[in-house]
Amino acid sequence: MRSNEFQLRVNWGDTDKAGIVYYPNYFKWFDIAGHQFFRSCELSPLDLEEKHGIILPLLDVHCTFENPLLYDDIITIKTSVEEINNKTIKLSHQIFKGDTRTGVGHELRGWVKQQDNDIKAVPIPEDVISILNEDIQNISSKNPWLSA
Repeated sequence: MRSNEFQLRVNWGDTDKAGIVYYPNYFKWFDIAGHQFFRSCELSPLDLEEKHGIILPLLDVHCTFENPLLYDDIITIKTSVEEINNKTIKLSHQIFKGDTRTGVGHELRGWVKQQDNDIKAVPIPEDVISILNEDIQNISSKNPWLSA
């Protein structure tokens, strides 16, 4: 199934008093990675909403923290499709510092149609399922913030 990876730098504001990454940042990074993933598939969440009335709300999230991250660490976030159901997509996320995995988890997102003042989960179209099932790995080019 399709996957994507990109890099970020841990900022000072991402850490706690002990200088270790504060755990909610993993969930922030999962969210960023999910949106990056959909963009890499040419399924931009903004385009889906504006052109098709589709939004991708978060239904469930989980993370296991394995190793600490510190200020100024460069991390690689690897995202892949773990499971596609009729109305949901489960993305797997792994965060690495070099070769060391620091955390692993997932997001479960709904495929939801906005109509008037209502939202309703709807079946994921076959063409989208085909895109998500492609065996393609996108690796984003170097982020200019990493060399600053």
